[in-house]
Amino acid sequence: MNELPERDLPPGRHHLLKEHLVTEIRQKRDEKTPKVWFRPALVAGAVAATVVAGVLVASPFGDRAAQADPPSKETVRMLESIAAAAEAQPAPKGLRDDQFVYIKSKGAFMAGGDDGPMRLEPVHTREFWLSVDGRHDDMLNEPEGGFQNEILKHEGSSLPSDTNYRNLQKLPTGPADMLDWIHREADGDTTADQAAFVLVGDLSYESLMPPKQAAALYLAASRIPGVQLIDDAVDAEGRHGVAIAREDQGERQELIFDRETKRFLGAREVAVEDLPYGPKKGDVLGHSAILERAVVDKLGERP
Repeated sequence: MNELPERDLPPGRHHLLKEHLVTEIRQKRDEKTPKVWFRPALVAGAVAATVVAGVLVASPFGDRAAQADPPSKETVRMLESIAAAAEAQPAPKGLRDDQFVYIKSKGAFMAGGDDGPMRLEPVHTREFWLSVDGRHDDMLNEPEGGFQNEILKHEGSSLPSDTNYRNLQKLPTGPADMLDWIHREADGDTTADQAAFVLVGDLSYESLMPPKQAAALYLAASRIPGVQLIDDAVDAEGRHGVAIAREDQGERQELIFDRETKRFLGAREVAVEDLPYGPKKGDVLGHSAILERAVVDKLGERP
């Protein structure tokens, strides 16, 4: 089995609530907007303190880790169905290293300023062009976030955030090996199981997973304690589906799949209790939806 260079994929590269993380990792730059994006505990492995949009944010939670139960048989069966559907998807034919994975999504995220309450912002669109081999510049188009066809320069070496297709092809194709890899790569000031689930979500979202690796990813998720099945969840596009979810520190992270096709739709994060930074039980902390995923020949090209 081929191995990725050490730490080619980052712990908790979470796209649901920290939607501009790719730019922060790849390219240091001044913040273009004065608003503060809040980073709840589920993001990036519940780090105790981190820089978000140029502002140091401390986690409002203490250490509340508890032993979680294994996933139910129903949850495991659903993840097996999701894995089978993922493996049945055809791999891109004739994929060239100079091409790009195009991903269009939309989302709304909890945000707030120094003198205002936390609130869910309006849904807006994001487009991302990701180099197939990781050796070409990427591009982000997200005007509402301050990024207008922003070129993300390739620095000439493998970056910690590389989820390019060629790297993903090197991941394990067996669930046990994939879970071992996830636990090695997913770290942070949270439980190992929560960090692992966050990484599963990261890989599902803004990347193009090869079919066999995608199947292994979801079978690995079926072995993470605390993972549960939510019968009905809604993404940022208003599409209903089933969700594979996990609760941690008062929040539930949901990965939403089409009920029939088992295709990944998007993600949602919900407060499962009143939270110290303002949201009440049942509030949506952030949600997103994948609208399109394709391979194109150049930056800025749309399918």
